[in-house]
Amino acid sequence: MANLNLQFGKLVFLLIISGSFSLDLSAQMKSHPLFNGKDLIGWHADVPEKDTNPQVRNSFIVRNGMLVSLGTPEGHLITDSVYSNFRLEFEYRFAGEPGNCGVLINASTPRALYKMFPKSIEVQMEHKNAGDFWCIVEDISVPDMVKRRGPQEKWGIVEGKNRRIENLTNGTEKPVGEWNKMVVESNEHQIIVWLNDTLVNHGFHCTATSGRIALQAEGSEVEFRKLMIAPVGK
Repeated sequence: MANLNLQFGKLVFLLIISGSFSLDLSAQMKSHPLFNGKDLIGWHADVPEKDTNPQVRNSFIVRNGMLVSLGTPEGHLITDSVYSNFRLEFEYRFAGEPGNCGVLINASTPRALYKMFPKSIEVQMEHKNAGDFWCIVEDISVPDMVKRRGPQEKWGIVEGKNRRIENLTNGTEKPVGEWNKMVVESNEHQIIVWLNDTLVNHGFHCTATSGRIALQAEGSEVEFRKLMIAPVGK
């Protein structure tokens, strides 16, 4: 029996790495919504422009039961709660012209980069680059680091360094206007990302294992729905 369990574990690992295995465990875990479809209770915004212009429009609103990032003024919508060892699942689409956005994992110190971005690991949602990692004063490793991040001497986690780590796939996003499903699992020092049921990134040796979750306003209007979070075992 022990040998059978070991073989099964190896098979699951290989399927995950190949992208053939989707961790659809929502029914088995105690998931709950991060967004109630009515208001932004449980979230707070950090928009630097509001420091000097408090009358500027809100960057994040609720519209037709969806959480909407209007894209500008640029900033972040951040959970009040801190999370570790979780599985985040949500759907998103660009409401008009496709552009840039992201979800920040294990976010902590506000405005740690460019006086805008909280310390975190960003899972990119930018059109045609969804699933990339961006290191924001935190770091993470992946296989084939030089190929996916560039020359090692240029790596870094602050301004002017190579902070982008390219994802594993191309063409995984749905056509503009259709809903994309993204799943992000943060478990100890690993972050794993699926987009539309395809494994698009898997990082390890992450320097942060807990923190808040943040959505970006980064120039483009993006609609979110079905934001669910569930605990995962270590």
